[in-house]
Amino acid sequence: MEPYNIVIKRSAEKELKAVPSSDLKRVVERVRGLAQQPRPSGCEKLSGESEHYRVRQGDYRIVYGIDDADRLVEVVKIGHRREVYR
Repeated sequence: MEPYNIVIKRSAEKELKAVPSSDLKRVVERVRGLAQQPRPSGCEKLSGESEHYRVRQGDYRIVYGIDDADRLVEVVKIGHRREVYR
């Protein structure tokens, strides 16, 4: 199966830079893993959103959308669990 392309919005890229270095490697690996498996076990579809999902990585959450027709995963938000849904 051909992997999905990953696009990270500019705002999510800034949020990623704010992640402490102790957690950064695991968060980046989780984002890269979405290319092979855009709906991994543990991902949840967000209520009220058309095609947005979230996946947990420690205390951080990665919110993303999936376009199956174009085989695209767009990361829209990365943040600490207490702040990501605001």
